[in-house]
Amino acid sequence: MTTLGADGKHRCFGGQSGKEFYGRYHDEEWGVPSHDDHHLFEMLTLEGAQAGLSWETVLKKREGYRAAFHGFDVLRVAAMTDDELEALREDAGIIRNKLKIYSARKNAVAFIEMQKEFGSFAKWLWAHVDGKPQVFRPKDGSGLRVTSPESDAISKQLKKRGMSFVGSTIIYAYMQAAGLVDEHYAGCWQA
Repeated sequence: MTTLGADGKHRCFGGQSGKEFYGRYHDEEWGVPSHDDHHLFEMLTLEGAQAGLSWETVLKKREGYRAAFHGFDVLRVAAMTDDELEALREDAGIIRNKLKIYSARKNAVAFIEMQKEFGSFAKWLWAHVDGKPQVFRPKDGSGLRVTSPESDAISKQLKKRGMSFVGSTIIYAYMQAAGLVDEHYAGCWQA
């Protein structure tokens, strides 16, 4: 089930008038393989912030997150003090949930440890899909998955390493955002 964008392209989401930013995300980022640890940390943080909300809401606040979390510099986020994190609870540019804010630091610390252990977070992450995207082309919403055996395994391992807001559903969305899963609808111009 695609939607017709103002530019005449069929998309899985986005592109309608007033939602061009969402269409750009669909066209340029969603499902595009990322092996860049900086981008992977950004998307992990944003996907965790999205829990219980719409992805559109988080995308609208993306620049606020970049400002609040030092451009997603994982070392700087890991070093943020409790006072800095508490101050973010007053920042209207982000989702002001205390647990989500503090999880950014906690996840950054674990992320850095994984970079040290595996050479890069990307190397560890992509090993779960044998280094290549999983491609699915559902015809409609009934064919969409929200978890997979891989998202279950990644979630479990990240939780063991101390991360939070990394449940299997969040991780599956993360896998889509980072291009480990390419799940454009049949009929989407990206399919």
